[in-house]
Amino acid sequence: LELEFSIIEQVIRKRLAKGMSQKQLAEKIGTKQSAISRLEGGNISPSIAFLEKVAKALGGKLQISF
Repeated sequence: LELEFSIIEQVIRKRLAKGMSQKQLAEKIGTKQSAISRLEGGNISPSIAFLEKVAKALGGKLQISF
């Protein structure tokens, strides 16, 4: 759960820093605002592909390390 909360926190922080609404982020990655709301609310387990799209739309990149 700690990892999930960290990802959610980073998405929200980056989105707000860019001055983007959930709807604007959703439009940028080709999804609905409700999908971003569910992500930020912790109500879904997003795929890596979805997280990559979100990261790219927010000017970042997804990195996974073990």
